[in-house]
Formats: sequence, C-alpha cells, structure tokens
Amino acid sequence: MPAYLRTARSVVPVLAITCAATLCPLSQAIAQAVPTDNSTLTLGAVTVSGTSSGPLATSSVLSSVDILGGDILEKMPVAYSWELFNRAPGVMLTGFNQGTTSGKLSFRGFNGEGEVNAVKLLIDGIPSNTNDGNMPFIDSVFPLDIDSVEVVRGTSDPRYGLNNIAGNVNINTRSGGNYNKARLRYGSFNTREVQLAKGIETSNWTQNYFFARQQVDGYREHADTERYSFSGKWFYTPDDGSYRLGLSARHYEADAQEAGYLSEADARQHPRLSNDFNASDKGTRRMNQLSVHFDTDLAETLAWSAKTYLNTFDDRRWTQYWRTSAQQERDAYETQYGALTSLTWRPEVDWLHSFALEGGSDVQKQNNRSERYRTVQRVRQAQTRDQDFDFNTVGAYVQAEIEPFESLKIVPAYRVDKISGDFTNQLTGQTSDINDYGLIKQPKLSVVYSPWKYASLYANWGRTFQVGSGAAAYKVPPRNEDLQPSINEGGETGMKFTPASWVDGRVAYWRQDATGEVSRRLNDPSGESDNVGETRRWGYDLQVNLHPDERTEVWASYSWQYSKILEPSSALPQSKGKEIDHVPHHLWNTGISYQATQALQLTAWMNGQTNYYLERENTQGTYGGYVLMNIGATYTFTETLSVDLQLKNLTDRYYEYAWYDPDGAKDSLHSPGDGRASYAGLTVDF
Repeated sequence: MPAYLRTARSVVPVLAITCAATLCPLSQAIAQAVPTDNSTLTLGAVTVSGTSSGPLATSSVLSSVDILGGDILEKMPVAYSWELFNRAPGVMLTGFNQGTTSGKLSFRGFNGEGEVNAVKLLIDGIPSNTNDGNMPFIDSVFPLDIDSVEVVRGTSDPRYGLNNIAGNVNINTRSGGNYNKARLRYGSFNTREVQLAKGIETSNWTQNYFFARQQVDGYREHADTERYSFSGKWFYTPDDGSYRLGLSARHYEADAQEAGYLSEADARQHPRLSNDFNASDKGTRRMNQLSVHFDTDLAETLAWSAKTYLNTFDDRRWTQYWRTSAQQERDAYETQYGALTSLTWRPEVDWLHSFALEGGSDVQKQNNRSERYRTVQRVRQAQTRDQDFDFNTVGAYVQAEIEPFESLKIVPAYRVDKISGDFTNQLTGQTSDINDYGLIKQPKLSVVYSPWKYASLYANWGRTFQVGSGAAAYKVPPRNEDLQPSINEGGETGMKFTPASWVDGRVAYWRQDATGEVSRRLNDPSGESDNVGETRRWGYDLQVNLHPDERTEVWASYSWQYSKILEPSSALPQSKGKEIDHVPHHLWNTGISYQATQALQLTAWMNGQTNYYLERENTQGTYGGYVLMNIGATYTFTETLSVDLQLKNLTDRYYEYAWYDPDGAKDSLHSPGDGRASYAGLTVDF
C-alpha cells in the first residue's frame, strides 16, 4: 500500500473522533443505521434483498459508498434528477441551465465541465453514459420512479471499466410491489409537473409502469422546457424461484429553449435576461433504453446474473455562445448495445469465516454519428463536422471477498479492458484506426477491519483508466502513433463509526493521481482533446448522520478537495503547479427534518461550495461559490394523501455557473441560477 495511505490511516481515528465531536450538535441524521463491517452509509428507506445469493452487493465495495432511499428523494423540489444528488455527500453539481443541457454531477475533484467525465452512470445496472462520458440519460428518470440511488466514490470497484474513473452511480427504479401513486406539482416559473407510478405484483409476475410530464417556463427569459418520460418493467419468477427473467423499457423526449450565457455585468444586474442573439437557440432530445435481465442460482452456492441492453440517443442542439461567435447546430446520434454478466460462488470454507468469489465480463458497443453545422437562425450555412465512428469495449474482472475472521474482510480484485473501433471523417472520406491502448490492467485491493462493533477502519487502493472520446480516441492525422491510456491510481483510508444506534458517520482521506490526463476540447469542430498532463487530486470527506429521537433527523457532510497539475503537457506549460479548473475547495450540505406532529413534518436544508478557477492557468479569477438555504413542510391528511410546500433559495441568493470563453467573448461568461422559488406538491396513493 502506498506510503501516503499508511500515513493517512494513522491519523484517521483521531480525525474521526475530533470531527464527529465538532459536528454532532449541528449534524445530519441518517434514517437507518447500518452494520460496521463495511464502509457504506444509508440514508432513507431502501428495499433490502437477500445477499446469500446473486452478485456481490454494492456495500461490498469498501470505499465511500452512499445509498439514498427513494423516500427522501421523491418529494425533493428539483427540475432534473441530477439535482437530487445535492443530498449525497461529496458530490458536486454543475448547473449549466441551457435547455436540454441542464447540468450534471461529479465528485472526487473532477469537475462537471464535460472535459473529463469521470463518473460511470448506470440505470438499473445498465450503462447509461454517452460516448463522451456525459450522462443525459439521468434526465429520463424522475424522482417518483426511484427506489434507491447508489453512489460509489473511488477507484476500488472492479465491476465497471469505461467511464469509471472516479467512481460510479447506479439509479435503481421501482421493481415489484402493489401500489398506485400520483404526484402533482406546481410552482414558480410556471412549473407544472405530473408523475404517475403503478406497481402490480402477483405470485409469479411483477409489473411496474411510470409516466411523467413536466413543463417549465424557466427563471430566465427564453427558457421554456417541456419533457416527458414513460417506462415499463415486466419480471417473471416461477413458483420454485429458480430464476428471474425481466424486460425493462424507457422512452424520453425533451424540447427546450436555451437562455444562453451573459456577461458578468449583465448576469449580476439582470440575471433573468437572455441575449437577443440567443433568441433561436434551443435543443431537442430523444432517448430510449431497452434491457433484458436474467438471474438464477445454478447451484446452492453458485449464482449467475446477466443483462443485455440497447440504448439510443438522438440529440439536436442550436447554440450561440457570444454575439461575435456563430450559431452552431450540434447533432449527436448514438446506438449503444451490449451485455453484462457475472458468476458468484459462495462455498463453505472451514478455515474462513466467510468467502465469496465473483467473476464478470461485459461487452459495450457504440455506433456514433457526430455532426456540426454553422447556422443562422437555425438555418444551415455550412457543415463543420461529419464524423461516423464505432467505439467498443470488452472487459472482465475477478474479485474475492475473504473474511479470515468476523472482524476482518479483504477484497482483492483485478480488471482488464480492451478498446477497439474505427473512425471515418465523412467530410473527407478519410478513415482512422483507434489507438491501440493494449490491455488496460487495473489491480485493486480493499480491506476493512472492525475490531469493535462501534467502528470499522477501512482502506483501499486501485487503478482505473481514461481514454479519449470522440475523434480523440483514434489516430486521426497528423497523429499516427498510438496513445497510451491515462491511468488513474487512487487510494482511500477512512473510519466508519456508529457509537450509538442514533448516530453514524464516516471520515476519509483520499488521493488520486493520473498520468497523461485527456481533456476534451468542448468547442472544437474536430472533436479533438488536449493532454492536460500528470495530475493529482486529494481531499478529506466527513459525514455525520443523527436521529436522536423518533421525530428528528439531522445530517451534515463536508468535503475538502484539492487538485493540481503536476507535469503539464507542452501545449500549456504555464499550467504547471496550477489548479484544475472548476474544482471548488469545499463542498458541504446539512439539514434537519422534524416531525412536529403526527401529520406535519418540517424540513430545512442548506448546501454550498466555494469559488473555483475558470481555466487551467488560473489567471481569469474565481467564481461559482454559493450557500443556498431551503425549507419545506409536508402535511399528511391520510395514509394516502399528503401535501407539501417547498421554498428554495430562501434568501434569494445570487449564484451562477461561469466559464471562460477564449474564442468569442475572450472573457468570463455566466449562467445565473434560479432565484427564490416556491413549489406546492400533492401526493396521492390510490
């Protein structure tokens, strides 16, 4: 284990006790205590299934794992589901507020700019990133359809390869049960939303259906949005329970205007403004997901799980960044298909307390088309990009969960990935092979030691990888030599503590180093990338959850993170020793929920971050810091009817997303966030 982890491990117990004592009076309550023989924290009610068979659970990943229950997510006042992650510790949200390009989440010192997309997104275990690593598929899942969300931070999870640079997020939608639920919401900016969910469960069949439609006029001018989603899940289990076979389908459409970016002065003085030159900017998006799931116990100690899927992504966007820039039409068409499978063996080993061995593999294939045009009022003037490319990954892993005795668990793992594909520039007819990245080898090791029932010490180390996306993954002339993958080597050491049944928490130190990090050129017609160089990210995370009595829950999390470019590429030598752009040093969220009466629940929460630099030379100032306060109340009339009121941005605090435009404005550009807003919701079980 690296020396920095050994050093950090020696101070973690002291930090844990000190920080817990400091934050407990104002900290957050977890709704559900969890065992100390792992590093997972759970908030809210989560559907629990047995782990004596089937794949190893996410809680087996001995890293910073957080599981959020659907009951705390379904009534949160959000426009898009990526905003739900402001409840997840250590997660940064980037709100572009540009129509269908609304925003995204990131963590572990990686920003949400789209330059390095470091989080693997899965929906019901199905890979759901686009080719560039972005996560628009998250918009197709609405809060009422979510059963739980799993957030895995770090480099020690071997189950996934591509996009799993800093960790992964899995959104589990409702499965099984008998229910009929409806949620209606109306609020500021003429927000109108309806969500309908239905579950049917019989002895052999489960059926789950969901529909949502949302219309919002938007806080800013020229920001109207309309979107809808519907899905169905059908699963069959025979009387003897020997297997489970299911089909899942989801469709999503969105049509949204783009308000564009403002100068700093206009953003501060007229935050609701949209520039005249953005009057024809808009986007349309259609997404589909279809998957088949199969699980069975081949023997008493052997379980097999398999999934196959098809994703389609159809995205058209017209955007103009500045008055001196041309409007662009950006079209992306992606067809993704593949399969994932795992085999889990849990034999009885006399000389071990417990043992499990799991092997898995996955194939992910993409057929992609990327087109760009220079346009005026959405009328094409010239084509600037026409790229057709295949991008395929094949990966395999093996991991063991070894418990020599009850208080010690060791999880060694190894993963290998192979990349293939080809690229055609349809404007020139030129074809290019993909970089021969070779076998991308990723060893991993995790350990948790629980010497007493009140706490566990854990540590992990592992490697993940990054390769180019779009044209950057191929040997496009003048480049004719194979590039190597960027290897991310990371580790974490921490302590999870549960000193009493009403409190738990976790404190951790982490670090992640990358070789040859690749950054996408977001506004480049060729779709190429820049070599950032050798980078380092590190930080501390602290979480405390309290539920001191049956009526009160309190939560708090704080993340301190730092980033540095150790050895820059020759293209930007001035960035040596500077910070990576759009990475705030501090992230936090805290809140309290109080059951004032049997019918009335009151909630208050706050989240914030500090400023960040806009570019890698750190010369254009810092922006983006905020503290947002929110309050809410829910009144339950009957077991089947409740009404909730939410007030977001209570103090009407100005906040924004900002970036530096080196081409058009040659200055910072700003997208103001929503001002004070109120929402009323009605939830009915029928």
